[in-house]
Formats: sequence, structure tokens, C-alpha cells
Amino acid sequence: MVGRGQVVRHGTLAPAFEGSNPSAPATLSDTSRAGLDTSPAGGPAIRDVGARTAKEVTRVSHGMAKTELRLFTGSAHPLLAQEIAEFLCVPMGQARLHRFADTEVSFQIDENIRGMDVFIVQPTSRPVDEHLMELCIMMDAFRRSSAARITAVIPYYGYARQDRKDKPRVPISAKLVANLIVAAGADRVLTMDLHKAQIQAFFDIPTDHLFAAPVIIDYLSRQQFGKITIVSPDAGGAERARAYAKRLGADLAIIDKRRSSETGSAEVMNVIGDIKGRICVLQDDIIDTAGTIVKAAQALYDQGAERIIACAVHGVLSPPAIDRINASPIERLIVTNTIPHDAERARCPKLHVLSVARLLGQAIRSIHEETSVSSLFV
Repeated sequence: MVGRGQVVRHGTLAPAFEGSNPSAPATLSDTSRAGLDTSPAGGPAIRDVGARTAKEVTRVSHGMAKTELRLFTGSAHPLLAQEIAEFLCVPMGQARLHRFADTEVSFQIDENIRGMDVFIVQPTSRPVDEHLMELCIMMDAFRRSSAARITAVIPYYGYARQDRKDKPRVPISAKLVANLIVAAGADRVLTMDLHKAQIQAFFDIPTDHLFAAPVIIDYLSRQQFGKITIVSPDAGGAERARAYAKRLGADLAIIDKRRSSETGSAEVMNVIGDIKGRICVLQDDIIDTAGTIVKAAQALYDQGAERIIACAVHGVLSPPAIDRINASPIERLIVTNTIPHDAERARCPKLHVLSVARLLGQAIRSIHEETSVSSLFV
């Protein structure tokens, strides 16, 4: 039985892919050197190595993608998947996903994907467990249907905040979920703005970790706010805020935050930095119930900030986040569409959503073509 990520080349097992940035060109198998037919099924036969053009030899030796790209989506965020498909100029894959009366997931692929390079777009957003199970079942179906490679495109990785044992007798759920994804059949993971970058090491397969910073920074730079101050709502986000400040030529401030040992709620203590009379941009990776970001905004307002803008990559916005934001001194809340926000847009006039479809599409194209994706990292 041939393992995932391998193809049979006349009795010789050779890796089908070496990752997004292979360290060295892949060598041809002995049968290829002998001039035997090594073309994919249905393609033109190449029998004489000496007769190949320089371009053909380069394509084979560097492991460039000879398989077709197929893009599929679960029920978590089909609009984002459609945006990515339009950017890549590829049709959405044909499949049927529905649930039985007891909520079990049923999934069937309606096209031949044997030997294809499959990408599945599925953020693990609310309801997290349902979307995670959908992703695992979809990957199992593609694995059993002989896809050449399966890449799980997870714009928002749920359970990322449970990445360590910070209390006695608790799980490391981020690692458990990574194990589930690998066991289900993923050959590669593409994700965005993990809560902690070291979560990449939880996966025993290649992982591409993108950042939405180029999208958010481009938007902020076009707003003509003038001189701004980037504010981190806690010490843990200082490095991220510093990167934004450097790219925007802005000042940096940090809020010293403490959490109650009994309730776990955030309690703002001090603002470190000059924010009086300034336009302050609060920057975070995740906004869930908005307790932290709203208390930070109130602290900035109390100390004389002129205007307060909040931005985050993942707008989870669990209740009562919208009510808190509407009642806060936050003038505008900027998030990306790693998570769908249709319901929240109607209830929160302050919400502004930026698309990361182009960024994800560029990464998918680079992975498929076996070219470097490092230019997309910041």
C-alpha cells in the first residue's frame, strides 16, 4: 500500500512533494534515467530523457506540481473559500456535506480526486467541535479517495489558547487537536496568526503559519490617521504591537494587565507610554468576549486618548462581545474574515471586516507550485 505523499513510479517509491521550500532538487529514479514512461496517467509519454527540453527537466528535477489543484470547503466559511477560488481562478470542488437527524456528519466527494493536490478550507470557528469533526471526516474521505496530498487550510485554529499546562491537571488541547488533524489524513497545514507561534511544533507535518499583519497594516496606512500610537492590551502582545508600530512608523504603548485569580477577568492596572491626545490603535490577535479590549479602551480614554481604534485578526465575538463594544469608547473595530461575521455586522455598526482571501490564495498557489511562501511572512 502506497502511503500518503508518495507516488509509484514503475516500482520505485519516490516522494511526491518536498514541502513549500525544498532544500535540494529531487533526483530522478532509476527508471526515469533509463528513459521509461514516467508521465502521469492520461498525460503525454516521455520516453527519451535526452529528448526532453530544458524546461521539462527543470520541472521534474525540482518537483514542481504536476498534479491538479482542487479546492474544497466545509460548512464553516464557504464565502471565504469562494473568494480564494476566485483569486486562484479555479472552480470549487464538488462535494456534498450534510448532517443526519442526530447531527452525525455525512460527506461525499462528487468528482474524481485521485492523484490531486487537495486543499480544504475550514476554520474551526463556532461551533468549534462540529467544524473540527467536519474537517477530520472530510480529510479521511480524501485520503481514502487517493488524493496525492491533503492540505488543511485552517484560517482560525480553535483550542490554540489551551497550549500549555498553566494549572494542575489540565489538558494541552492545542496539541490534542493537532494530533487529530494529522491522524485524520492531513499532509500539511496552512493556518494564520496562531495564539502562540510555537503551536506549529505541535504538528508532526509541515505547517505554514501566515500573518494577517500585511492586510491590517495596509488598511491602517490608507486611513490617513496621522500620528498614531499602537497599543498592546497586555504584555504578551507587545512583540506583535511593536512589529505593527515599526511598519507604520508609529509610537508604542503597553497596558499592564492583571487577571483576577478567582474570576479570571482582566483588570487594567497601568498604561505604559504616552497616549494623551493621540489616536490609539489597540492591536490583539483574538477578540472573544471583548472584556480585555473594552477595559483597555476605557483605560486609554480615561488617560486622555483622542480616538480609539481596535483591531484583531480573529474576531470570535462571543456574547456579550457586541454589546460591550457598542457601549465602549472604541470608535471602530477592525477584524479579518478568518471567521464569518454576517450576524455581527448587522448588530455592530463599528465593525469593519478585511478579507485575507488573497493572502491565503497566494500561499495555496505557492504550496501547490512548490515555491517558497516565506515572502508572505512578516
